Amino acid sequence: MAGMRITLAFAGLRHGHIFAMLSHAQSHPDIEVVAVCEEDTTAREEIVEAGKAHVTHTNIDQMLDEVECDAIAIGDYYGNRGSIAIRALEAGKHVIGDKPLCTRLDELERIQELSEEKNLKVGCMFTMRDGARYLGVRDLLQNDEIGEIHAISSGGQHPLMLDSRPSWYFEPGRHGGTINDVGCHAVDIIPWLTDLEFTTVNSARCWNAFAKDFPHFEDAGQMMLTMNNGCGVLGDVSYFLPDSFGYSNPLYWRMTFFGRKGIIETSATAKSTLLMRDGDKVAQDVSLPEAKPMGYLKAFIDDINDLSGDGELSTVQVLKATRNTLTIQRAADQGQTNVEL
Repeated sequence: MAGMRITLAFAGLRHGHIFAMLSHAQSHPDIEVVAVCEEDTTAREEIVEAGKAHVTHTNIDQMLDEVECDAIAIGDYYGNRGSIAIRALEAGKHVIGDKPLCTRLDELERIQELSEEKNLKVGCMFTMRDGARYLGVRDLLQNDEIGEIHAISSGGQHPLMLDSRPSWYFEPGRHGGTINDVGCHAVDIIPWLTDLEFTTVNSARCWNAFAKDFPHFEDAGQMMLTMNNGCGVLGDVSYFLPDSFGYSNPLYWRMTFFGRKGIIETSATAKSTLLMRDGDKVAQDVSLPEAKPMGYLKAFIDDINDLSGDGELSTVQVLKATRNTLTIQRAADQGQTNVEL
């Protein structure tokens, strides 16, 4: 690798998020995209016909053998991502994945082991950190505007959109759980926002609610967590938002932080941050800071070059968020309570 510039190959294009990463990488001054692989014949043909990507390889292992690159970007179906990450790390490549990074704790153990043994970095597309709304919340919390946080309500509900969602979502063994799918964003961003850490899964639950044609698919997910100062977190990541709103629903990724001196609230579609300080009579609409588009890619490059700045996503944080999320998912799957994180 010469200087800060990295060469990047893509392994799997099975979710819409990965096309955003591909576009970001192609326009990033410090990244050269050198190969794109999609193994699934039907998916590959649809992608090529739609002009969404120039596919150079049809076998990931062949691409790993043939292509000189610094890092692998992973966007296959969720259940296959851990295996690809492991193979890429074994081949000496850094990895960055669409979320979730993997679907099993044993995969994560091997990913972490290889990362540490080979001094390779692991990134993830935790894009909420780059959004103006959450950067604004972080600024307010870091400035101690509402004092110590004692409770957080996180509404990460999504529209299900059966007609446009990838079919593999509803195939057994390929999805890996709604908490791992959606909840990973909250599990990553809440410690980043608050400077607190999760300590306990008090309870978690997943169940089939709206997607009745796929009874094995648990489209509903809720969790109750505790942080290291005793702060309680209630999270709902169910596929319950009306499809007709898409992702413009005012409740999309609504987060409320209850502090000793007031309340802060935002959502992914908010025009400002709502600040309600104890002593005030009227809530304030705090203007949003500038977003940091492609911040997750900058963080990955900085991590590779050992240049990570304050608040930047790093391998340690990616692995911790993934471990915590998979542990919460397992608690839901197995009916476990009061599980240590």
